[in-house]
Amino acid sequence: MINQAYEFKLEGKPIYCERYGSGHINETYLLIDEYAREYILQKINKSIFKNTEMLMKNISAVTEHLNRKVTEGKVLTLVPTKKGENFLIDESGEYWRLYEFVCDSVCLNKAESADDFKESAFAFGLFQKMLADFPAETLFETIPDFHNTPKRFQAFHEALKADICDRAAGVKAEIEFALANENYASTLMDLQNANKIPLRVTHNDTKLNNVLLDRKTRKAVCVIDLDTVMPGLSVNDFGDSIRFGASTASEDEKDLSKVNLDLEYFEAYTNGFLSACGKDLNKEEISHLPDGAKMMTLECGVRFLTDYLSGDTYFRIHYPEHNLDRCRTQFKLVQEMDKNWDKMQAIVKKYS
Repeated sequence: MINQAYEFKLEGKPIYCERYGSGHINETYLLIDEYAREYILQKINKSIFKNTEMLMKNISAVTEHLNRKVTEGKVLTLVPTKKGENFLIDESGEYWRLYEFVCDSVCLNKAESADDFKESAFAFGLFQKMLADFPAETLFETIPDFHNTPKRFQAFHEALKADICDRAAGVKAEIEFALANENYASTLMDLQNANKIPLRVTHNDTKLNNVLLDRKTRKAVCVIDLDTVMPGLSVNDFGDSIRFGASTASEDEKDLSKVNLDLEYFEAYTNGFLSACGKDLNKEEISHLPDGAKMMTLECGVRFLTDYLSGDTYFRIHYPEHNLDRCRTQFKLVQEMDKNWDKMQAIVKKYS
């Protein structure tokens, strides 16, 4: 890996390069040069991201736009190669990129307080605000139909029909729940097609660990992991954060009685998000933020169920029923959102 580092415009000679972080998609390394300047070196997973050059074009365009606008915090900064490119293709055909390291920051996998969650919301809201005038349609769709929920249901039906692992008979309750919610699945797509909610630049992986917080103040510093930045819906970015961060249990919790919607965290996130970008969203987007939360949770549950029926070919599993447990937590969370729907809407109204 240190050989690839020599191809980038570093301040000094690279002297240290070791694996870094806990990401599962790309290979990530901490790189240090002779002047103690730190960088993040990544080998991009080209089996996941089929068109790496267009992916990097997306990231370059978005980060340049953000850098022209940023007034607080930081923006991921690409370090060019010695040939002036924003990525490197090595002799083996592997793709590499280099970012400046964001110093004095911390990355959390789970919020330690509602304030932590609110800060991540502010960061993703500010991301929306600063990109509100960016022409989303000019970006490459890194993963086509990523949040096209009706198409996710179509894939579910195909997996159910094939039932290649003979698992359908053992998950009748989960199948029935998915089918009972299928009519709802087109809600956001219908609004987009009717031009009621606009296509925007979206992050599409708005988990807490994709925001760096200041190590001392715990204020949001920088949004990271821009591989899935592409055209999408703001409500889905909001919703994916809620799906993951406002659940009271882990994504694969076996005891479903522990899976609830944390309304304190939902309110904290709504407050942070709308305080940053509320003036840049239209009324339909704001009123449908609860739908974003429910839709992303339902969609994720259907994807886990589809993968379980298909033999666990997409999501990494650690035991045979892993995807089924994940599916069940998501469906339980959908039920909890339904129970708290009026409260969720009231919270959104309060901060809009």
